[in-house]
Amino acid sequence: MILSNQVRTSPDNTIFIIAGEESGDIHGAKLVQEINKLNPSIQFIGHGGNKMKAVGVEIIEHISNLSFVGLTEVLKHLPYIRRVRNKTIRKIQAIRPARIILIDYPGFNLNLAKKIQHLKIPITYFILPQVWAWKENRTFKIKKFTDQALSIVPFEKEWFNAHGLEIDFVGHPFVEIKKPQINKDGFFSKHSLTLKKPLLTLLPGSRQQEIDRHWPIFQAVINKLHDVFPDLQFIVGKAPDVEISDCPQFVHIENNNVRLAMAYGDAGIIASGTATLEAAVLGLPSIVCYKTSGITYWVGKQLAKVEYLSLVNLIAKHKIVPEFIQHDMTPDALIKAIIPLLSNTPERNKMIEYYEQIKTKLGNPGVYARTAKLIVDNTTLD
Repeated sequence: MILSNQVRTSPDNTIFIIAGEESGDIHGAKLVQEINKLNPSIQFIGHGGNKMKAVGVEIIEHISNLSFVGLTEVLKHLPYIRRVRNKTIRKIQAIRPARIILIDYPGFNLNLAKKIQHLKIPITYFILPQVWAWKENRTFKIKKFTDQALSIVPFEKEWFNAHGLEIDFVGHPFVEIKKPQINKDGFFSKHSLTLKKPLLTLLPGSRQQEIDRHWPIFQAVINKLHDVFPDLQFIVGKAPDVEISDCPQFVHIENNNVRLAMAYGDAGIIASGTATLEAAVLGLPSIVCYKTSGITYWVGKQLAKVEYLSLVNLIAKHKIVPEFIQHDMTPDALIKAIIPLLSNTPERNKMIEYYEQIKTKLGNPGVYARTAKLIVDNTTLD
C-alpha cells in the first residue's frame, strides 16, 4: 500500500524509528538488525530503549520516559508528551529521513504521523493499533497518514481489509521463540527451587503503574496459597525499570529473563498484555487479570467492541484463558481459577490443547526478516 502523494525529494540513508514501551523496544531492535542485514549503510535514529540502543539506534527519547498507561496517566503527562512530540517533529524536519517506522504506541505515533504529513516522508506502521477493539476511527488515520501497514495479529488482515485498508500480515514474532538456553534443572538450581514441587509464575505487569495496582492483589494471592499449599513455589517475572516492594521472602524473582519463568512454571497469573500470548506459545496454563483507574476502565467499557481482553481469547474467538478484569480481579477469584491449572486436571489439559491450535495461526518463522524486506523494498535510499 503506497500513497501516491508521499514521495520524498531528498532521500538519504537514515530511518527514523519510534517505539514507546518495552515490547516496542524489543521488536524495534530485532527489526533494525534485519534491515541492516539487507542494507548495512542505513542509520537509525529515534525513540526506544536499551535494546534498540545496543543495535546502533541513536536514542533521542528513552522509553522509560514515554510509557504511560491509562487515560488519567496520559492526561497528567500530556504537557510532557506534547513537548516530546514537538521535539520529534523538529528533529524529523532537520534530518529528513528516508522513512519513518512507527511501532505500536498509537496515541503518540498517529498524532505524530498527522503532524508531519506535509513533509511527505514515507511512513511504515509496524504492529498496528488495536482499532478492532476500540477507536475504530484510527483506521482512517492509518490509511491517510501512512503508506505501509504491517500486522502481526492473524485476524487483523481480514478486519482491516473489510474496513478499506490493505495491510500485510507478516506473522507474529512469538513464532520466533526458541528453546531456552538454560534447561529446567539449571533454572531451578539458579533460584534454589525444588524440581518435584509445583511452581507458580506471576507476571504483575511491565509498567510501574500496573505494578502499583496489581501487586497488592498478587501479594494476597501468594500469602493465601502459601498457607494452604506450603509446597507450592512462587516466582515473579520482573520487567526492567519497575520496582516490586514487600515481596515475601519465600518468593523468587527473575530479573533477567522473564521468559524462563514462563517456560518452566506449572501455571501462571498474568497481567493482560502480550505476555498472555507468549504464555500460550510457551505452553504455560494461565489466567489473565488487569486493573486500571476507575475512569480509564469506565471509558474503555463504553468504547470496547470486543468480548475479550486477552489476545489468546481474541485469536481463538472463544474463552480459552479465564479473565479477571477490574472489580473481578480479587484474590479469591484468582485463587479459585489457578488451582486447577497447577496439576494434571481436565482444565489444564484442555487449555494446553487449545494453545496448540493458537500457535498454528501465528504464521511462520522469519517475521522480522519479512518485515525488513517489505520496508527496504519500499524505501528510496541514496
